[in-house]
Amino acid sequence: MHHRGPDDTRIEYTDGMAYGFKRLAVVDLEESAQPLHYHQGRWTVVFNGEIYNYRELRAELLRAGATFETSGDTEVLAAAFHHWGPAALQRLRGMFAFVAYDHWTGTLHAARDQFGIKPLYVLETTDGIFLASERKALLPFSGDPAASLDTDALAHYLTFQYVPEPMTLDRQVRRLAPGHRLTWTPSGGQRIERYFRASLRPLNLQPEVAYQAVQDALRGSVRAHLRADVPVGAFLSSGVDSSAVVALAREVHPDLHVFTAGFAQEGYSEIEIATDTAAQLGVRITPTVVTDDDVIRELPRIVHLLDDPSADPSLIPLYFLARTASRYVTVALSGEGSDELFGGYTIYREPASLAGLDRLPTGMKRGLRNLSEVLPEGMRGRSFLQRGTTPIEERYYGNARIFSPAEKAELMRFTAEPHTAITAHLYAETADVDDVASMQYVDLHTWLPGDILQKADRMSMAHSLELRVPFLDRAVYAAAAGLPTALKLPPHSRTTKHALREAMRGIVPESVRSRRKLGFPTPTRVWLKGAIGDWVGGLLADSRAGHLLDLGYAQRLLADHRAGVADHSRKVWAVAMFCLWHAIHVEHSIKVTAPAGAQPMSMSN
Repeated sequence: MHHRGPDDTRIEYTDGMAYGFKRLAVVDLEESAQPLHYHQGRWTVVFNGEIYNYRELRAELLRAGATFETSGDTEVLAAAFHHWGPAALQRLRGMFAFVAYDHWTGTLHAARDQFGIKPLYVLETTDGIFLASERKALLPFSGDPAASLDTDALAHYLTFQYVPEPMTLDRQVRRLAPGHRLTWTPSGGQRIERYFRASLRPLNLQPEVAYQAVQDALRGSVRAHLRADVPVGAFLSSGVDSSAVVALAREVHPDLHVFTAGFAQEGYSEIEIATDTAAQLGVRITPTVVTDDDVIRELPRIVHLLDDPSADPSLIPLYFLARTASRYVTVALSGEGSDELFGGYTIYREPASLAGLDRLPTGMKRGLRNLSEVLPEGMRGRSFLQRGTTPIEERYYGNARIFSPAEKAELMRFTAEPHTAITAHLYAETADVDDVASMQYVDLHTWLPGDILQKADRMSMAHSLELRVPFLDRAVYAAAAGLPTALKLPPHSRTTKHALREAMRGIVPESVRSRRKLGFPTPTRVWLKGAIGDWVGGLLADSRAGHLLDLGYAQRLLADHRAGVADHSRKVWAVAMFCLWHAIHVEHSIKVTAPAGAQPMSMSN
């Protein structure tokens, strides 16, 4: 894990516990080495992330009698846990995954932040418990990856385009879920408890009051996220999310340096728009153009970094964007989390568009559903009838829907649990809110940690760049949680995130405030018809994952795509990324070399 922290390496072994830490120094550069010991050696702490309100907590703890030997946030975390116990988690404003061992009681404590910004993997065997920021660090203890491959997790990957938490493709290794804490003792094993639940409950709010609350919360969050003893920059795309972060950060740092990325293919770049936004905001911008050769060369390393496969192609430009930014800054602010909190996805408008069908009697809906089944594939109106007559619990399971259950039955050579195993309890927890709030809730607990934050962490830390996400802040969440659907997706407007756009009126350029969401446009469809498609074809032909998936089926999809019969780019890409993962982690037929400076960690008593 050298890429996560090249500034310092510390290894300790005491009381039957081993600690290893790779530090990326951001706060209190000269001190705050880890593992950190606190209160006469009672606590040993290793901590990944940042506590943005550590100065305020430090002052409060001093009044409570705490003592400090450093000026960093790690010791504040240790002191907070010592003085307040697990209740300290409710007071932390930040992103974190940490382990704190209590030598007096022999109890291990671990926790992960409220939204899952920072990862934490857990493996328990007869030898003890192992925790790490990346699953690859646990490979020496987890056994044969082929024998322990979780086919349920693979089936879900083929649906969602990522492996949903807390699963991994190794059935022995799990991720501690966002907003959860873990305790472990040698005699009692592990116990996991939830300490935070992100919940959206629309309230009757006055629009102007709501908009001002959003603006104030986001401004305060951005300022807190700028705290660092190293250079801080920001990512800038074409949308209102990153533009809001940059505009508010510029209020504090007028010389802010921002970064953007795009592709050489026409229509697949946000560089021009981002450059114009940067000029209007008066900030310096550095663009990155990603070529097809870049993709082919770096994909094996990207998949290795992910630990589990992801079919989200937008992680590729994010990888190169972070690489460029890391040459200038150590910390970058970004706009992740805004869509889930403020209603930024176009699919959230679907309940309103299907309302007419939803109000029909059950028998009539059943008849229309049967009619849709006999209509030709691709016929206008077929999908509308299918989705409008299907309960939301069955038709919506996240932003990315790759293979349908019928397609998975044709592709997979094994049986697995249905995709509803991931989302059923989430819908049960939101039975008292409208469909839009339910959809956001599903995405907050699946898509956000499983895809958005996973790629953000891995692609930034690949280049020793700390990515901070001001939208995923306690205060911003509180301002967004009670927004009624009409203030997020007003019926008279085609835009999304209405409350956020109104909150940013006069702060971001008007051309940006009213622009629809583009995301990271990635030319996967074009790639698969060129040299990258040739490479993918070779990957599918050579893969030894045929006992798991019908790769002939995938090759036919690729052939039809290249012939222009249909756009199968997302499906082909999903299978190809799994085959690449399988070649690296199971077959070992593709080698990924460690970056310069990485060394194996040895340990001695």
